[in-house]
Amino acid sequence: MRLLTTNLTIKDVQPKIKDLVNTLFKAVPSGVGCKGFVKVNNQQFNEVMEQGAKWCIDNGYGWKEDLERIESNGKIDWADSSKVTDKARQRGIDQLGTLGSGNHYLEIQHVKPENIIDEKLAKKFGIFKDQIVIMFHCGSRGFGHQVATDYLKIFENVMKRENIKINDRELSCAPFLSKEGQDYYKAMACAANMAFSNRQVILHRIRESFEQVFKQKAEDMNMHCIYDVAHNLARYQEFKIDGKKKKLVVHRKGATLCQGPGNPEVSKLYQDVGSPVIIGGSMETGSYLLAGTKKADEETFSSTAHGSGRIMSRTQAKKEFRGETLQREMEKKGIYVKSSSMQGLAEEAGSAYKNITDVIDALDKSGISKPVVRFLPIGNVKG
Repeated sequence: MRLLTTNLTIKDVQPKIKDLVNTLFKAVPSGVGCKGFVKVNNQQFNEVMEQGAKWCIDNGYGWKEDLERIESNGKIDWADSSKVTDKARQRGIDQLGTLGSGNHYLEIQHVKPENIIDEKLAKKFGIFKDQIVIMFHCGSRGFGHQVATDYLKIFENVMKRENIKINDRELSCAPFLSKEGQDYYKAMACAANMAFSNRQVILHRIRESFEQVFKQKAEDMNMHCIYDVAHNLARYQEFKIDGKKKKLVVHRKGATLCQGPGNPEVSKLYQDVGSPVIIGGSMETGSYLLAGTKKADEETFSSTAHGSGRIMSRTQAKKEFRGETLQREMEKKGIYVKSSSMQGLAEEAGSAYKNITDVIDALDKSGISKPVVRFLPIGNVKG
């Protein structure tokens, strides 16, 4: 997930929303198998895998300040491109700057005055009343999936060797300190760095699109990144267990990083308030920005929810909704959506997801994330 600000208001953007969404749709390729505009050779892709977002900044795709606004400064240090298969490499090398499909999206959002929950924190994050912000959700595309698939096969032999028994092949695993376990950890870090890089290039394209539509420089529109945070990543981190500090491998699958004030891993920009937490809802219902808490560090291994979560399968959603009808109904509600697939659009209908407000309320009551502001969609690019 990545979130960025503007100094534009709803009055500035609403009259141009169709032009803006159409421009973004062209600038950020979406859908299955789409290819990005950044062309890299094998050596350059090695650098992307090992340097992450820094490679993008060094090559003109972003601002230096962006790095301190990304989890781990946009780079997982232990990445080793030699641990990635040729097949995975082929799937990822031409996908920088692409949104992909499924529940991935790029959304123009509005801050209604009544939806600012914590004014002090909102100000800290650069949020103000009637503001327009941009949120997008995507990852390493088919690259990360292929890395996982490759190692699932390798792990099958490891489990026989180590006499590890599981109930589901998808839970294939290896001891963390085994050669195979360490190889996967390094390859997975490459996928995380590719994802950081992919979102960095998309951020660059968003800035270019806004410049094109509003005839202003991105700097003059205050298009700053608030934060970028990974989903579906295992990290080797230290936590206190039974009063003693221990190193643990924390798997955040279907979860997102959420660190409280004073946590040494949090960017210095947010040390006093905790890490920004970006939680997406559906394209019809809106999304939230929250802040991490010390309780999350103490009780949930610095983790929180990563989205509103489905209550309806993709197959069922396609039976119940038609993309074209949904598109028209959303436009009547003031949400202009552009998609590369009407079937894909039907899968992402708001009714296929939990009520985002209920999810945020649960996180607030549990004390593991502090709600700051709710964003409402006015324009959406879907894969």
